[in-house]
Amino acid sequence: MSHLDSLILKYPDLDCCIPEIQSAYNVLQAAFQGGKKLLICGNGGSAADSEHIVGELMKGFRLPRPVPEELLQKLVNSYPEHGAYLASHLQGALPTYSLVSQTSLLTAFSNDVAPDLVFAQQVYGYGRPGDVLLALSTSGVSRNVIYALELARTLELHTIGLTGKTGGSMKGLCEVTIQVPWDETSDVQERHLAVYHAICAMLEERFFPLRRSNPGDRR
Repeated sequence: MSHLDSLILKYPDLDCCIPEIQSAYNVLQAAFQGGKKLLICGNGGSAADSEHIVGELMKGFRLPRPVPEELLQKLVNSYPEHGAYLASHLQGALPTYSLVSQTSLLTAFSNDVAPDLVFAQQVYGYGRPGDVLLALSTSGVSRNVIYALELARTLELHTIGLTGKTGGSMKGLCEVTIQVPWDETSDVQERHLAVYHAICAMLEERFFPLRRSNPGDRR
């Protein structure tokens, strides 16, 4: 069963979102394939989701991600005493950054400059053409998220939105907008979790396909 089939089995109401979920995957797959990175932002529960997505893409999620044999040999040859330990415990990663994590920057910029530009400032600092900004907002109108999306478009980043039923202002700013068909914040966030888990699993299978055994998530 595919990850999207599994998603719809658990959440039949998300069937209407499948084309957009596939499109979001396609944008991310192409970006990572091209050596680009993913930036993520959101507020409150969506900030927690931003961190969660980083955790799924920067380490093993459902599949093992052993380092390439070439790197393993370099580590073993360079550091005979512990190179094998390094190589055996490192895991393949897709470069992903949460814009909600930089406490000193967030508080300093909010206090000294403009609190509603804390995400936009980081898009300006980190973003390069071809990178992707994934913005999460259950309402679709969060001002700091909107500003980040506007700047990302100007800087030629790809933009993906995860939002609720109406799409809000995000709908006109994102190349791909996944609008889960709910209005209540908790209902929207529940579906966002299921959606990004499916996308993360699809990306992992694409970039780390060699070993299919599931070691479980040991968190």
